[in-house]
This record gives sequence, C-alpha cells and structure tokens, in this order.
Amino acid sequence: MSKPQLPIPADFPILLKEIKARIQQAQTQAILAANAELVRLYWDIGRMIDQRQQAEGWGAGVIPRLARELRNELPEIKGFSERNIKSMLAFHRAYSDPSAFVQQAVAQMPGKRISPPPTARTERTEKGQQPVAQFPDSLLWSIP
Repeated sequence: MSKPQLPIPADFPILLKEIKARIQQAQTQAILAANAELVRLYWDIGRMIDQRQQAEGWGAGVIPRLARELRNELPEIKGFSERNIKSMLAFHRAYSDPSAFVQQAVAQMPGKRISPPPTARTERTEKGQQPVAQFPDSLLWSIP
C-alpha cells in the first residue's frame, strides 16, 4: 500500500524556485573560484619560469623539456603543452604586477568614477584611500 499524497503548500513553487536559484548561484560561484585559481596557477607558473630565466639565464629550451616532463609525470592532467607554457610566461610578463592591472583597469573604465563610501568622505588631515585601493588585486584573477 502506498502512502496517500499530502497536499502541496501554496508557496511550494516559490520555495522550489528559490532553492533552484541558490543551487545555480553556488554552481556559478564554484566555477568562478576554480577559474580564478587556474588563472593564478598559470600566472604563477609563468612567474617561476621568468624568475629562473632572469636569475639563472635559462633559455627557451627549458620550456619544451618542461612540457614533456609534465606530460610524462602527470599524463592525466592536460593543458601544459609547450605552447600553453609559453602563454603562461607571456601572461606573467604582460601582467607582472597584479596591482598595476587594477590601476590600468580602473583607468580604462569609461565614465566610471569610484566614490568612497559616505563614512570615508569626512575631513581628514591624512591622505585618504585611493579609489584603486578599493579593488582587491584579485581583479586580475577574475579574467575568464
């Protein structure tokens, strides 16, 4: 014998809609967090290679070998071809200072002006926070 069906509350569709929206929001946030971490990883790999090239005079021949070794030692992980590693190095060199990226991005915002919150508009004798400081340097990591 099956149990009798209880009547569905009138606001059940609203609850269902809210829960679905929250699930989708969490999925989007998880994807964005994973993307940001990958961008950080690619930038950091570029930084490590660049530092060694600068300090130890490594040549471009290191990159093909690095790609080969990564493929051999981590065969299940894709995305670390010679071409991609060169792109990681170029990415780091183009944006070697993440905070400068924020300043550049703010400067290029057409007609956008960042105003401090009302509590920050009070008279001070010391210099106030620059608008760029209101953005975290993680803006670079948000690149899709």
